[in-house]
Amino acid sequence: MASWVAVSSSVVEYFEGEDFYRCGYCKNESGSRSNGMWAHSMTVRDYQDLIDRGWRRSGKYVYKPVMNQTCCPQYTIRCRSLQFQPSKSHKKVLKKMVKFLAKGEISKGNCEDEPMEPTMEDSVAGDVALINKLDIQCDLKTLQESLESEEKKKGRSAKKAESNELIQSQHTEEKLGTGEPSHSVEVHTVPKPGKGADLSKPPCRKAKEIRKERKRLKLTQQNPAGELEGFQARPEPLFPPKAKSNQPKSLEDLIFESLPENASHKLEVRVVRSSPPSSQFKATMLESYQVYKRYQMVIHKHPPDKPTVSQFTRFLCSSPLKAENPPNGPDCGYGSFHQQYWLDGKIIAVGVVDILPHCVSSVYLYYDPDYSFLSLGVYSALREIAFTRQLHEKAPQLSYYYMGFYIHSCPKMKYKGHYRPSDLLCPETYVWVPIEQCLSSLENSKYCRFNQDPEAVDEGRSKEPDRLQVFYKKTTMPYGVYKKQQKDPSEEATVLQYASLVGQACSERMLLFRN
Repeated sequence: MASWVAVSSSVVEYFEGEDFYRCGYCKNESGSRSNGMWAHSMTVRDYQDLIDRGWRRSGKYVYKPVMNQTCCPQYTIRCRSLQFQPSKSHKKVLKKMVKFLAKGEISKGNCEDEPMEPTMEDSVAGDVALINKLDIQCDLKTLQESLESEEKKKGRSAKKAESNELIQSQHTEEKLGTGEPSHSVEVHTVPKPGKGADLSKPPCRKAKEIRKERKRLKLTQQNPAGELEGFQARPEPLFPPKAKSNQPKSLEDLIFESLPENASHKLEVRVVRSSPPSSQFKATMLESYQVYKRYQMVIHKHPPDKPTVSQFTRFLCSSPLKAENPPNGPDCGYGSFHQQYWLDGKIIAVGVVDILPHCVSSVYLYYDPDYSFLSLGVYSALREIAFTRQLHEKAPQLSYYYMGFYIHSCPKMKYKGHYRPSDLLCPETYVWVPIEQCLSSLENSKYCRFNQDPEAVDEGRSKEPDRLQVFYKKTTMPYGVYKKQQKDPSEEATVLQYASLVGQACSERMLLFRN
């Protein structure tokens, strides 16, 4: 019974945060503080409940900032995707992409500041040593060794395709430190013998249907099992067609705007399961890592030897989330995925996401710096919102897009508040409050309780700690039984702190590993 529970339940190892560390946002050398736990395995239900209490994962490490003590309080933010309407700046980014795909046009002038998260290791800077130590227990070894082996085979100069059908040769001179593409980037513009299609006229519906059918056929051929891995085709309309042409276009209309047959470029978005790694993920992992390496070197100014295979697999490939495929869930199932952006047969960006019962949670984005002119940070966020709406069609309870943490005290992180309507999580009562109601308080104080009801309390708080589940000596037992066997007085304080942070429901479902 104990072994079955260990396999079926979340298993975590909690570590009390006692010291202050370097902050990845304001760079304060001793300002950041958080509590964390190593998740040996975790159900999507438990992780959903944890992020609704202010937790967030980095690889298999799950952490929660000590909000009233850390230098840059990090508030969980979610966008209500079904009510989302793109702003003028969002539309500008989407139109820029369409022009580039259709005609190869590259916007001139200064590009918008690209939203940029700190590196994954910076966001949990104080815990990196612990993560490295615990990495021995993690199941990265096989994945990491296979990637290192592949990288050695390829060599630094080899950039040929793994698949003749998917990946074309890349002849790019890296132009470090710029947001514009280097002059040697091959645009692969399709020769135009004439003026081409009359773009002032709407495309023939029959031709459009033919193109859609070709895409469906291609997806079917790539995925005979019917998984949502491969081309992410345009979803069916979420809402009835608009009767009036003067109504604003929906997000989907702007993203999936029809392109001419002789379009200069082809963009495909593929959703591949990263944990456990699917065959498509394994086949493209090396190319994905190379994009990540260039991103770290150019955008975050890392030396060439720092973006290691180990770092990549630890933070962006490894996940504690179990793959779950319930009949009432999305076709791709729940768990951890990489959303790959393929331009003309090569990966130019990857969005790391978790698909959970109530949301799509954005983990990280990295992209080829040569395509910074496409504002891929904004574009990928809009695609992920549209993806959330698409999944909602099959799984009605899934309707939110979680953007990680909103940090009002860090100017570079305020961009997340531009995706509206959105809510911030109250750090004391764990209820969602519209961001508009929070901003005035945040202007006056870094740390705020957003719930205006002074009598309100955390409804999900730990009320019966003795019911907390412990995994000890290969046996599952309630904490009430376990504590009778312990003589260390500090043990109880640590367990009670863990219970208060994860809440009663998770403390009863998850297994707290003790040795």
